[in-house]
Amino acid sequence: MTVDKQTNLIMSGHVDKGVPTVSSGKGVYIKVKDQKTGQEKLILDGVTGAAVGALGWGDESVVQMITDAARETVYTYPAIIGNDYSQQLADFYIKRSPPNAFAAALWTGSGSEANENAMKITYQYFKTQGKTKKTKFISRMTSYHGFTIGSLSIGSSSRAAYFEDILLKGDQCLKMPECHPYRYKKDDESLEQYKDRLIDHLEQMILKEDPETVASIIVETLPGSSLGTCPSPPGYLLGIRQLCDKYDILMHLDEVMCGTGRCNDGGLNCWENFLPLDQGPDIQTVGKTLGSGYVTIAGVLVSPKVKDVYSATNTTIMGGQTYHGHGFNCLVALKIQEKIKDLNLTANMFKMGNYMGELLSENLLSGKSKITGDVRGIGGFWSVEIVKDTATKEVFDVSLDLGHRIQDICFANGLNVMGMQGSFKGTGDHFLLAPSFVVTKENIESIVEIVTKSIFQLEKELETKGLL
Repeated sequence: MTVDKQTNLIMSGHVDKGVPTVSSGKGVYIKVKDQKTGQEKLILDGVTGAAVGALGWGDESVVQMITDAARETVYTYPAIIGNDYSQQLADFYIKRSPPNAFAAALWTGSGSEANENAMKITYQYFKTQGKTKKTKFISRMTSYHGFTIGSLSIGSSSRAAYFEDILLKGDQCLKMPECHPYRYKKDDESLEQYKDRLIDHLEQMILKEDPETVASIIVETLPGSSLGTCPSPPGYLLGIRQLCDKYDILMHLDEVMCGTGRCNDGGLNCWENFLPLDQGPDIQTVGKTLGSGYVTIAGVLVSPKVKDVYSATNTTIMGGQTYHGHGFNCLVALKIQEKIKDLNLTANMFKMGNYMGELLSENLLSGKSKITGDVRGIGGFWSVEIVKDTATKEVFDVSLDLGHRIQDICFANGLNVMGMQGSFKGTGDHFLLAPSFVVTKENIESIVEIVTKSIFQLEKELETKGLL
């Protein structure tokens, strides 16, 4: 039997098409190989995969960390025997957060897995108290929390819609409006009024569902791929915090993309930009930059309030996934985080990222670009939204897929970004920027230069085709 040669053997993306592969990386640059021609090209990595990079690529000190960890660690099944390194990583994260914000952590293999486990921890938290009716989760429209069935169920995007028939029931995973001032704040409405409207809507939703049935409210502190890094108005997250306290609901913040130093001036948590330090979340999921792409690790952090219920009732966490708290991953992540702390790289990312936002705004807004509707973000996480008309905010036809078109143009010009669609009622185009924490002023200026060039290149392309 003769088997035709396959172009791609990986069950991911376009199965028979394949994608370029990375052959090496150094600092903020990656070398990418074209699978057809074999040619390699040096690319400035402006998004580090999916906002994963922190230390940059090819860091020689990480090679030593990995070597040492391989020598020191032995795998054990976490439900039976633990390891000191998972404890040490938890201790590091807890101590680097505001006092009494967190009391324990569960380390997982991915952000999707973290959000899935957070749902189970939430349910068990209430069930062990006899509050068995608390089985509903409220998250936001146009949100993304991962690709497992549970995390897709609390998400709301085309990625979730495709699997609609096998997701958790819609009356169990409820959706409140997204917080997207650029799109949904009324012209005659202040930011404060817009915030109040969203909080009032959420409270009415809780009351309609019956507070005794609602387990958690789940929000991306700074949304990522689906909505595009929209900072919430002052008081929005605090309003959710207060409703959770009022109705005995857990507040779950998803910081898988925006957390662990990407959006904090020297610290770890993005929510410190928005909430009083003594009013943090009950549960927080993290990932991405935790292992800086060198190891596969994410996690769930719980507040003293949550841990105390488990401790008081001597409750066993129902779970035991094979690679939870994996000693090797935890030790490497710990050493990476210690180096980031020693070099004060989160502060560098915050400063350089905000500089990037300023330059993008200067270059693309105020009528300079015909198709740039919005530039938004915080610290090391930014988005540019593409529109057909900057005055009306009209979007381009979905079939044009300009989010991915601008991604391709940037790539051809030497920059890696993440292009997306669907940030506005299933339509609209934007792209994300999330460089490594080691990025320099010169790197930032190169990123902005290529983005600007690529935007104007796309404009000309659209004009030539009569689409603008």
